[in-house]
Amino acid sequence: MQKTTFELTSEFVELNQLLKLVGLVDSGGAGKNMVASGVVAVDGKQELRKTAKIRAGQTVTVGDVRISVQ
Repeated sequence: MQKTTFELTSEFVELNQLLKLVGLVDSGGAGKNMVASGVVAVDGKQELRKTAKIRAGQTVTVGDVRISVQ
């Protein structure tokens, strides 16, 4: 499993933007498509809300990539 840490600079980041910022997709639109496809989990549960607010302490998993948000 590949582990990545993302440092928040504000209260939260939208899920589709997080996927873009860590380099998993090229654009926010591609991030929305990835979330809609059902392959993204937040804290172990499938997440289908494209702009879900991800806050410090949460973990986002996409396939074999785990993103820890701090």
